Amino acid sequence: MSTSMQRMDIKKILNENKVGNFQKLILFFCFAIIALDGIDVVVMGLIAPQIIQEWGITAQQIAPVLSAALVGLAIGALVSGPLSDKFGRKPVLILSLIGFGIFTLLTAFSTDITHLIIYRFLTGLGAGAAAPNAATLAAEYAPDRRRSFTVNTVYCGFSLGAAAAGFLAAWMIPEFGWRSMLVLGGVLPLILAPFLYWKMPESITYLVKKGNAQDKIQLILHRLYPQQKFEHYQFYLNEIPTEKTGLKLILSREYLYGTVMLWIAYFMALFLIYLCSSWLPTLIKMNQFSISQAAIVTSFFQLGGPLGCMVLGWLMDQYRPRMVLFIAMLVGTFATYALGQFSQNFNLMCVMALILGFTFNGGSTGLTSVAMGYYPTSARATGATWMNGIGRLGAILSAFAGAAMINAKIPLETMFTLLMIPAFLSGLAILLQSPRKKITSVKSLNY
Repeated sequence: MSTSMQRMDIKKILNENKVGNFQKLILFFCFAIIALDGIDVVVMGLIAPQIIQEWGITAQQIAPVLSAALVGLAIGALVSGPLSDKFGRKPVLILSLIGFGIFTLLTAFSTDITHLIIYRFLTGLGAGAAAPNAATLAAEYAPDRRRSFTVNTVYCGFSLGAAAAGFLAAWMIPEFGWRSMLVLGGVLPLILAPFLYWKMPESITYLVKKGNAQDKIQLILHRLYPQQKFEHYQFYLNEIPTEKTGLKLILSREYLYGTVMLWIAYFMALFLIYLCSSWLPTLIKMNQFSISQAAIVTSFFQLGGPLGCMVLGWLMDQYRPRMVLFIAMLVGTFATYALGQFSQNFNLMCVMALILGFTFNGGSTGLTSVAMGYYPTSARATGATWMNGIGRLGAILSAFAGAAMINAKIPLETMFTLLMIPAFLSGLAILLQSPRKKITSVKSLNY
């Protein structure tokens, strides 16, 4: 390296420049990946009634298919993070897309429950790796001042993808059968993967952290800021060096407390979100409302998600992120209670469901942003994906917890009073989760 080379902090470059078209393209790719993940996660729920009718099976028989996907999502998230921190964000994202695309296509040709379980588990492995790693890449190309908003915005793709799948299913299943939804869900990731290979760069902060790709960094910077010259700079990342990476770092003495708090917060949030997503229509219908009314209340819950993502993401960039999330989840805790208390008033249930979706769907996405800021580059993907994987365990548990409460015939008012516990614990955990300024550069913190 020439002695005339000047050192420059890569985050300073990102922070001091406007978000350009190339950054927007990267964020669009991340949004698209998460949207495809959203389609894949909900597709089995959309086609399950047709499979039950066509194959002459019961809901209990198809339940393991849904559980297999959730288990795959959890394992995929847990495994992919360390791989992403070791080999890069881009290869893990491309392989995860190809993986869940191929296995979703194979699912379309299933002829029995066993095949469905196997293929949905394998699909879950790829889908579980995709979303948190896409969010990591988006965070690493975002200026610190807009990181929370950026991460929350790309995560809106999940809700929008899930909603799009519902509209497509309403048209495609009657016209082409339930297998057509799986074909679509498999083909779209395989179409996107080549574009990612040719057009999407590796994380620039990851490349700088590795320290052996100055030519690639120069090329990316020229695409990000074509009017500027970077030939005479050597780039570095303003983070205090650490020998530990991946799991060793997030479970190290310095980070363990914050890691556990993030896990508790995300576990409790996803427990509540998935329980409501899975069982809210059944609970409302059991309370003497029509199936249409139950669907409307559930739609308000889902609609709150993208709204919460955008608003809370903006607020987190303006104020203390953890305090914003705590207040949001505290409001969500009271909305959880009120949803049970107003169980005889359809309009008030819609309002409370909207607030609950706003605070917890939006808040759970905000937790991903907090994780991005808490961990350094060498363990950021591991930290985010392990939080995601632990949270998926809460989603799995919620399926059994909801069924148990329904079978026990617990009144709706009592049930939602009990659900205040995970709601409050999620907010409390994120309030108690504190940044370690002695480990991460003060300049890179956004707390």
